[in-house]
Amino acid sequence: MRRAVRMNMATIQSNLQAVLGRIAAACKAAGKPESAVRLVAVSKTFAVENVRAAAAAGQRDFGENYLQEALAKMQALADLALVWHFIGPIQSNKTRAIAEAFQWVHSVDREKIAARLSEARPAHLPPLNVCIEVNVSGEASKSGVAPDALAALARRVAALPRLALRGLMAIPEPTPDPAQQRRSFRVVRELKDALVREGLPLDTLSMGMSADLEAAIAEGATLVRVGTAIFGERTRRNT
Repeated sequence: MRRAVRMNMATIQSNLQAVLGRIAAACKAAGKPESAVRLVAVSKTFAVENVRAAAAAGQRDFGENYLQEALAKMQALADLALVWHFIGPIQSNKTRAIAEAFQWVHSVDREKIAARLSEARPAHLPPLNVCIEVNVSGEASKSGVAPDALAALARRVAALPRLALRGLMAIPEPTPDPAQQRRSFRVVRELKDALVREGLPLDTLSMGMSADLEAAIAEGATLVRVGTAIFGERTRRNT
């Protein structure tokens, strides 16, 4: 098991304000209100104390990749009204716990996974908000549906009960070139717009991280997933 990374509370809160400032500036440059973009603080591998420090500064949305780690954090932070987003690859045997514990799932990329989440979502909870992950750069090492298979998958996911298909998620191939960043994110936006024209009421683009959130917001991101710029560098995960 890995050791959770801990940071100074004041540093986390200062970093969080800096990220919110970047989001505000990017929204202004794009001609949209700050409220159009929601920050998901990616807390995977970071200690409960770090999440609590960010929450004390007003952060409410947190993203996790590893189920057991996330469940332990949820239990430890049950006194706080937080919104939990599952953003990592989904194994079939983890779908029930994910469907029961999370409010959002960003990484649906197969009908089988969507169907299992649908079946497992408790009836007393609101529908599970889901995004379909698109492998926009065609990287073999990344999860996500190919763009040419997206429309068929989206229609099938949208028809499932207990799920609310909200939009698309993407993690394009990293590049320091802002123009290339924008081109990749533009492809995702155009895919979402095409689905909307087909009649799917999508309202969410989950894209943009610490290094490229400005480009993502310029191309229509509504959720940005930021970890390093808030919590610092992660240690390598050992399993």
